[in-house]
Amino acid sequence: MAAPVVEFRNVSKTFAGHKAVRGISFHIDKGEFFSILGPSGCGKTTTLRLLAGFEEPDEDGGEVRILDEVVNHRRPYERKLAMVFQNYALFPHLTVEKNVAFGLEQRGTPKGEIVTRVRNALENVRLDPVKFGGRPPAALSGGQRQRVALARALVLEPSILLLDEPLGALDLKLRKEMQLELKSLNRRLGITFVYVTHDQEEALTMSDRIAVMDNALIAQLGAPAEIYEHPRTAFVARFIGESNFLEGAYAGREGTWALVRRADGSLVRGRGGDGRAEGAAVKIAVRPERVELVQPDAVPEGFDALPATVRQVVYRGEMLHVRVTLREGGEMVAAMRNEGQIRNPVRWQEGVACMAVFAPDDARVLEEDPA
Repeated sequence: MAAPVVEFRNVSKTFAGHKAVRGISFHIDKGEFFSILGPSGCGKTTTLRLLAGFEEPDEDGGEVRILDEVVNHRRPYERKLAMVFQNYALFPHLTVEKNVAFGLEQRGTPKGEIVTRVRNALENVRLDPVKFGGRPPAALSGGQRQRVALARALVLEPSILLLDEPLGALDLKLRKEMQLELKSLNRRLGITFVYVTHDQEEALTMSDRIAVMDNALIAQLGAPAEIYEHPRTAFVARFIGESNFLEGAYAGREGTWALVRRADGSLVRGRGGDGRAEGAAVKIAVRPERVELVQPDAVPEGFDALPATVRQVVYRGEMLHVRVTLREGGEMVAAMRNEGQIRNPVRWQEGVACMAVFAPDDARVLEEDPA
Protein backbone atom coordinates (compact mmCIF):
# COMPACT_ATOMS: atom_id res chain seq x y z
CA MET A 1 0.00 0.00 0.00
CA ALA A 2 1.39 3.42 -1.03
CA ALA A 3 2.43 5.83 1.73
CA PRO A 4 0.21 8.91 2.20
CA VAL A 5 1.25 12.07 0.36
CA VAL A 6 0.68 14.07 3.58
CA GLU A 7 0.59 12.85 7.15
CA PHE A 8 0.15 14.72 10.44
CA ARG A 9 1.18 12.70 13.49
CA ASN A 10 -0.05 14.16 16.78
CA VAL A 11 0.81 17.71 15.64
CA SER A 12 0.45 20.69 17.99
CA LYS A 13 1.16 24.40 17.60
CA THR A 14 1.16 27.01 20.38
CA PHE A 15 1.10 30.80 20.05
CA ALA A 16 1.75 32.84 23.21
CA GLY A 17 0.49 30.06 25.46
CA HIS A 18 -2.59 29.38 23.32
CA LYS A 19 -2.92 26.00 21.58
CA ALA A 20 -3.94 26.79 17.99
CA VAL A 21 -3.71 23.09 17.06
CA ARG A 22 -3.94 20.30 19.65
CA GLY A 23 -2.42 16.94 18.80
CA ILE A 24 -4.13 16.38 15.44
CA SER A 25 -3.48 13.29 13.31
CA PHE A 26 -4.64 12.55 9.78
CA HIS A 27 -3.32 11.53 6.37
CA ILE A 28 -4.02 12.56 2.77
CA ASP A 29 -3.67 10.18 -0.17
CA LYS A 30 -2.25 10.88 -3.62
CA GLY A 31 -4.67 12.73 -5.90
CA GLU A 32 -7.21 13.31 -3.13
CA PHE A 33 -9.28 16.49 -2.80
CA PHE A 34 -9.02 16.99 0.96
CA SER A 35 -10.78 19.89 2.68
CA ILE A 36 -10.18 21.35 6.14
CA LEU A 37 -13.45 22.93 7.24
CA GLY A 38 -14.36 24.99 10.27
CA PRO A 39 -15.26 28.42 11.68
CA SER A 40 -12.81 31.25 12.31
CA GLY A 41 -10.33 30.43 15.07
CA CYS A 42 -10.76 26.65 14.90
CA GLY A 43 -7.18 25.97 13.75
CA LYS A 44 -7.70 25.22 10.05
CA THR A 45 -5.44 28.00 8.70
CA THR A 46 -2.71 27.13 11.22
CA THR A 47 -2.93 23.53 10.02
CA LEU A 48 -2.46 24.65 6.40
CA ARG A 49 0.46 26.90 7.37
CA LEU A 50 2.11 23.99 9.18
CA LEU A 51 1.83 21.96 6.00
CA ALA A 52 3.07 24.83 3.83
CA GLY A 53 6.11 25.48 6.05
CA PHE A 54 5.10 28.98 7.19
CA GLU A 55 4.85 27.62 10.75
CA GLU A 56 6.67 24.82 12.57
CA PRO A 57 5.12 22.46 15.13
CA ASP A 58 5.95 22.88 18.81
CA GLU A 59 9.27 21.36 19.88
CA ASP A 60 7.44 18.29 21.17
CA GLY A 61 4.51 18.83 18.80
CA GLY A 62 4.60 15.76 16.58
CA GLU A 63 5.53 15.31 12.93
CA VAL A 64 4.41 16.78 9.62
CA ARG A 65 5.33 14.35 6.82
CA ILE A 66 5.26 14.92 3.05
CA LEU A 67 5.94 12.00 0.69
CA ASP A 68 6.93 9.94 3.76
CA GLU A 69 9.62 12.40 4.91
CA VAL A 70 9.52 14.55 8.06
CA VAL A 71 9.45 18.23 6.99
CA ASN A 72 9.02 19.99 10.36
CA HIS A 73 12.01 22.27 9.79
CA ARG A 74 12.04 22.49 5.99
CA ARG A 75 11.45 25.81 4.25
CA PRO A 76 8.33 26.21 2.07
CA TYR A 77 10.31 26.04 -1.20
CA GLU A 78 11.76 22.66 -0.12
CA ARG A 79 8.36 20.97 0.20
CA LYS A 80 7.29 20.19 -3.42
CA LEU A 81 4.05 22.12 -3.06
CA ALA A 82 2.41 25.30 -4.32
CA MET A 83 -0.20 27.57 -2.76
CA VAL A 84 -3.11 29.70 -3.92
CA PHE A 85 -3.93 32.49 -1.46
CA GLN A 86 -7.30 34.06 -0.68
CA ASN A 87 -6.29 37.41 -2.18
CA TYR A 88 -4.50 35.74 -5.17
CA ALA A 89 -1.33 37.88 -4.55
CA LEU A 90 -0.80 38.63 -8.26
CA PHE A 91 1.86 41.16 -9.23
CA PRO A 92 -0.07 44.19 -10.58
CA HIS A 93 2.84 45.44 -12.73
CA LEU A 94 3.30 42.11 -14.55
CA THR A 95 1.19 40.66 -17.36
CA VAL A 96 -0.72 37.41 -16.95
CA GLU A 97 2.08 35.49 -18.71
CA LYS A 98 4.76 37.10 -16.55
CA ASN A 99 2.78 36.36 -13.36
CA VAL A 100 2.48 32.69 -14.29
CA ALA A 101 6.13 32.50 -15.36
CA PHE A 102 7.51 34.18 -12.22
CA GLY A 103 8.14 31.03 -10.18
CA LEU A 104 9.78 29.25 -13.10
CA GLU A 105 12.08 32.20 -13.75
CA GLN A 106 13.10 32.25 -10.08
CA ARG A 107 14.07 28.58 -10.41
CA GLY A 108 16.19 29.22 -13.49
CA THR A 109 13.99 27.19 -15.86
CA PRO A 110 15.13 27.43 -19.52
CA LYS A 111 13.27 30.12 -21.47
CA GLY A 112 11.85 27.78 -24.11
CA GLU A 113 10.46 25.48 -21.43
CA ILE A 114 8.89 28.44 -19.59
CA VAL A 115 6.92 29.47 -22.69
CA THR A 116 5.51 25.97 -23.14
CA ARG A 117 4.67 25.43 -19.50
CA VAL A 118 3.00 28.84 -19.11
CA ARG A 119 0.83 28.19 -22.17
CA ASN A 120 -0.16 24.73 -20.88
CA ALA A 121 -0.93 26.10 -17.40
CA LEU A 122 -3.22 28.82 -18.78
CA GLU A 123 -5.00 26.30 -21.01
CA ASN A 124 -5.47 23.98 -18.00
CA VAL A 125 -7.45 26.70 -16.23
CA ARG A 126 -9.37 27.55 -19.41
CA LEU A 127 -7.72 30.90 -20.15
CA ASP A 128 -6.68 31.48 -23.77
CA PRO A 129 -2.95 32.41 -23.68
CA VAL A 130 -3.28 34.53 -26.84
CA LYS A 131 -6.28 36.45 -25.55
CA PHE A 132 -5.27 36.89 -21.90
CA GLY A 133 -1.48 36.42 -21.76
CA GLY A 134 -0.60 40.08 -22.34
CA ARG A 135 -3.19 41.61 -20.02
CA PRO A 136 -2.40 43.08 -16.59
CA PRO A 137 -4.35 41.66 -13.61
CA ALA A 138 -6.36 44.90 -13.34
CA ALA A 139 -7.93 44.15 -16.74
CA LEU A 140 -9.32 40.82 -15.54
CA SER A 141 -12.52 39.85 -13.75
CA GLY A 142 -12.38 38.27 -10.29
CA GLY A 143 -12.86 34.79 -11.73
CA GLN A 144 -10.11 35.34 -14.31
CA ARG A 145 -7.68 36.55 -11.63
CA GLN A 146 -8.47 33.46 -9.61
CA ARG A 147 -7.62 31.29 -12.63
CA VAL A 148 -4.32 33.12 -13.13
CA ALA A 149 -3.41 32.45 -9.50
CA LEU A 150 -4.22 28.78 -10.07
CA ALA A 151 -2.13 28.68 -13.25
CA ARG A 152 0.81 30.29 -11.44
CA ALA A 153 0.69 27.51 -8.85
CA LEU A 154 0.08 24.65 -11.31
CA VAL A 155 2.91 25.70 -13.65
CA LEU A 156 5.37 24.63 -10.93
CA GLU A 157 4.05 21.05 -11.28
CA PRO A 158 3.68 20.55 -7.52
CA SER A 159 2.88 17.23 -5.88
CA ILE A 160 0.46 19.08 -3.58
CA LEU A 161 -1.60 22.20 -4.19
CA LEU A 162 -2.70 24.17 -1.11
CA LEU A 163 -5.72 26.46 -1.45
CA ASP A 164 -6.53 28.95 1.31
CA GLU A 165 -10.19 30.01 0.83
CA PRO A 166 -9.48 31.04 -2.80
CA LEU A 167 -13.15 31.54 -3.75
CA GLY A 168 -14.09 33.88 -0.90
CA ALA A 169 -13.96 37.07 -2.99
CA LEU A 170 -16.15 35.75 -5.83
CA ASP A 171 -19.89 36.24 -6.24
CA LEU A 172 -22.18 33.28 -5.56
CA LYS A 173 -22.75 32.20 -9.18
CA LEU A 174 -19.06 32.35 -10.09
CA ARG A 175 -18.11 30.62 -6.84
CA LYS A 176 -20.35 27.66 -7.69
CA GLU A 177 -18.86 27.46 -11.19
CA MET A 178 -15.31 27.53 -9.82
CA GLN A 179 -16.11 24.79 -7.30
CA LEU A 180 -16.85 22.44 -10.18
CA GLU A 181 -13.83 23.73 -12.11
CA LEU A 182 -11.47 23.00 -9.20
CA LYS A 183 -12.89 19.51 -8.78
CA SER A 184 -12.42 18.89 -12.51
CA LEU A 185 -8.80 20.13 -12.34
CA ASN A 186 -8.08 17.83 -9.41
CA ARG A 187 -9.41 14.84 -11.35
CA ARG A 188 -7.77 15.79 -14.66
CA LEU A 189 -4.28 16.58 -13.32
CA GLY A 190 -4.09 14.03 -10.51
CA ILE A 191 -2.53 16.58 -8.14
CA THR A 192 -3.36 16.33 -4.43
CA PHE A 193 -5.51 19.32 -3.39
CA VAL A 194 -5.63 20.52 0.23
CA TYR A 195 -8.39 23.10 0.54
CA VAL A 196 -9.18 25.30 3.55
CA THR A 197 -12.65 26.82 3.84
CA HIS A 198 -15.36 27.90 6.29
CA ASP A 199 -18.04 27.26 3.63
CA GLN A 200 -19.77 23.93 4.21
CA GLU A 201 -21.30 23.82 0.72
CA GLU A 202 -17.86 24.23 -0.89
CA ALA A 203 -16.47 21.37 1.15
CA LEU A 204 -19.43 19.07 0.47
CA THR A 205 -19.39 19.84 -3.26
CA MET A 206 -15.69 19.35 -3.98
CA SER A 207 -14.12 17.05 -1.40
CA ASP A 208 -13.26 13.38 -1.36
CA ARG A 209 -12.84 13.72 2.40
CA ILE A 210 -13.37 16.51 4.91
CA ALA A 211 -11.66 17.20 8.24
CA VAL A 212 -14.07 19.29 10.33
CA MET A 213 -12.14 21.29 12.93
CA ASP A 214 -13.47 22.64 16.22
CA ASN A 215 -11.54 24.18 19.09
CA ALA A 216 -8.10 23.27 17.61
CA LEU A 217 -9.08 19.59 17.21
CA ILE A 218 -10.48 17.45 14.39
CA ALA A 219 -14.08 16.90 15.42
CA GLN A 220 -14.78 14.47 12.56
CA LEU A 221 -13.04 13.23 9.43
CA GLY A 222 -14.71 11.38 6.60
CA ALA A 223 -16.40 11.49 3.22
CA PRO A 224 -18.98 14.29 2.70
CA ALA A 225 -21.95 11.91 2.83
CA GLU A 226 -20.65 10.23 5.99
CA ILE A 227 -20.20 13.53 7.82
CA TYR A 228 -23.56 14.91 6.71
CA GLU A 229 -25.58 11.75 7.30
CA HIS A 230 -23.80 10.62 10.49
CA PRO A 231 -22.45 13.65 12.41
CA ARG A 232 -20.60 12.61 15.56
CA THR A 233 -21.10 15.74 17.68
CA ALA A 234 -23.60 18.58 18.05
CA PHE A 235 -21.01 20.97 16.62
CA VAL A 236 -20.65 18.94 13.41
CA ALA A 237 -24.41 18.48 13.09
CA ARG A 238 -24.90 22.22 13.53
CA PHE A 239 -22.01 23.38 11.34
CA ILE A 240 -22.64 21.01 8.41
CA GLY A 241 -26.17 21.78 7.23
CA GLU A 242 -29.15 22.21 9.55
CA SER A 243 -30.28 19.86 12.30
CA ASN A 244 -33.07 19.38 14.78
CA PHE A 245 -31.88 18.53 18.29
CA LEU A 246 -33.81 16.48 20.85
CA GLU A 247 -32.57 16.10 24.42
CA GLY A 248 -33.13 13.27 26.85
CA ALA A 249 -31.49 10.54 28.92
CA TYR A 250 -29.88 7.39 27.55
CA ALA A 251 -32.22 4.48 28.34
CA GLY A 252 -30.48 1.42 26.89
CA ARG A 253 -30.92 -0.29 23.53
CA GLU A 254 -33.61 -1.80 21.34
CA GLY A 255 -31.79 -4.03 18.88
CA THR A 256 -29.37 -1.82 16.91
CA TRP A 257 -30.98 1.42 18.12
CA ALA A 258 -30.26 3.50 21.20
CA LEU A 259 -33.26 4.47 23.33
CA VAL A 260 -33.53 8.02 24.63
CA ARG A 261 -36.14 8.99 27.23
CA ARG A 262 -37.58 12.48 26.77
CA ALA A 263 -38.67 14.75 29.66
CA ASP A 264 -42.32 13.64 29.28
CA GLY A 265 -41.33 9.97 29.57
CA SER A 266 -41.69 9.14 25.87
CA LEU A 267 -38.96 7.15 24.12
CA VAL A 268 -37.28 7.96 20.81
CA ARG A 269 -34.76 5.81 18.97
CA GLY A 270 -31.60 6.58 17.03
CA ARG A 271 -28.26 5.30 15.79
CA GLY A 272 -25.14 5.57 17.95
CA GLY A 273 -24.91 6.01 21.70
CA ASP A 274 -22.39 3.20 22.17
CA GLY A 275 -20.69 3.28 25.56
CA ARG A 276 -23.14 5.72 27.15
CA ALA A 277 -24.12 5.07 30.76
CA GLU A 278 -27.78 4.52 31.61
CA GLY A 279 -29.36 7.86 32.53
CA ALA A 280 -26.61 9.96 30.91
CA ALA A 281 -27.81 13.17 29.25
CA VAL A 282 -27.67 12.89 25.45
CA LYS A 283 -28.69 14.77 22.32
CA ILE A 284 -30.25 13.37 19.17
CA ALA A 285 -29.82 15.10 15.80
CA VAL A 286 -32.31 14.70 12.94
CA ARG A 287 -31.92 16.53 9.62
CA PRO A 288 -35.00 18.60 8.60
CA GLU A 289 -35.35 16.72 5.30
CA ARG A 290 -35.69 13.47 7.27
CA VAL A 291 -38.66 14.80 9.27
CA GLU A 292 -42.19 14.36 7.93
CA LEU A 293 -45.45 15.82 9.18
CA VAL A 294 -48.54 13.60 9.23
CA GLN A 295 -52.02 13.67 10.67
CA PRO A 296 -52.18 12.45 14.29
CA ASP A 297 -53.93 9.23 13.19
CA ALA A 298 -51.60 8.47 10.25
CA VAL A 299 -48.22 7.70 11.83
CA PRO A 300 -46.25 5.24 9.62
CA GLU A 301 -45.36 1.93 11.26
CA GLY A 302 -41.86 1.83 12.70
CA PHE A 303 -41.41 5.61 12.87
CA ASP A 304 -40.81 7.68 15.98
CA ALA A 305 -43.56 10.27 16.38
CA LEU A 306 -43.79 13.48 18.41
CA PRO A 307 -47.06 15.41 18.86
CA ALA A 308 -46.68 18.97 17.57
CA THR A 309 -48.44 22.12 16.38
CA VAL A 310 -47.47 24.03 13.24
CA ARG A 311 -45.93 27.39 14.14
CA GLN A 312 -44.67 28.80 10.83
CA VAL A 313 -44.25 27.94 7.15
CA VAL A 314 -41.12 29.46 5.60
CA TYR A 315 -40.92 29.69 1.79
CA ARG A 316 -37.35 29.04 0.56
CA GLY A 317 -37.80 28.62 -3.16
CA GLU A 318 -37.30 24.96 -4.05
CA MET A 319 -37.86 23.94 -0.41
CA LEU A 320 -40.41 24.77 2.27
CA HIS A 321 -39.48 24.72 5.96
CA VAL A 322 -42.36 24.03 8.31
CA ARG A 323 -41.55 24.90 11.93
CA VAL A 324 -43.49 23.08 14.60
CA THR A 325 -43.69 23.40 18.37
CA LEU A 326 -43.44 20.05 20.15
CA ARG A 327 -46.01 19.27 22.82
CA GLU A 328 -43.35 18.37 25.39
CA GLY A 329 -41.31 21.48 24.61
CA GLY A 330 -38.86 22.58 21.96
CA GLU A 331 -39.18 22.91 18.21
CA MET A 332 -38.47 20.94 15.05
CA VAL A 333 -38.23 21.89 11.38
CA ALA A 334 -39.52 19.67 8.58
CA ALA A 335 -38.10 20.44 5.14
CA MET A 336 -40.29 19.49 2.20
CA ARG A 337 -39.96 19.93 -1.52
CA ASN A 338 -41.90 22.82 -3.07
CA GLU A 339 -44.29 21.09 -5.48
CA GLY A 340 -45.76 24.37 -6.74
CA GLN A 341 -47.48 26.75 -4.36
CA ILE A 342 -49.93 27.90 -7.02
CA ARG A 343 -51.15 24.42 -8.00
CA ASN A 344 -50.31 22.50 -4.80
CA PRO A 345 -50.29 24.87 -1.80
CA VAL A 346 -48.83 23.34 1.36
CA ARG A 347 -51.59 21.94 3.56
CA TRP A 348 -49.85 22.72 6.85
CA GLN A 349 -50.99 26.05 8.27
CA GLU A 350 -50.22 27.83 11.53
CA GLY A 351 -52.01 26.26 14.50
CA VAL A 352 -52.72 22.89 12.87
CA ALA A 353 -52.07 19.81 15.05
CA CYS A 354 -49.76 17.17 13.55
CA MET A 355 -47.20 14.51 14.33
CA ALA A 356 -43.51 15.09 13.53
CA VAL A 357 -42.21 11.68 12.48
CA PHE A 358 -38.82 10.27 11.49
CA ALA A 359 -37.24 6.87 11.00
CA PRO A 360 -34.91 5.77 13.85
CA ASP A 361 -32.17 5.16 11.25
CA ASP A 362 -32.30 8.88 10.39
CA ALA A 363 -31.71 10.00 14.00
CA ARG A 364 -28.20 10.21 15.44
CA VAL A 365 -27.29 10.01 19.14
CA LEU A 366 -24.39 12.44 19.41
CA GLU A 367 -21.07 12.25 21.21
CA GLU A 368 -20.05 15.12 23.49
CA ASP A 369 -18.30 18.09 21.85
CA PRO A 370 -14.56 18.23 22.68
CA ALA A 371 -13.64 20.49 25.59
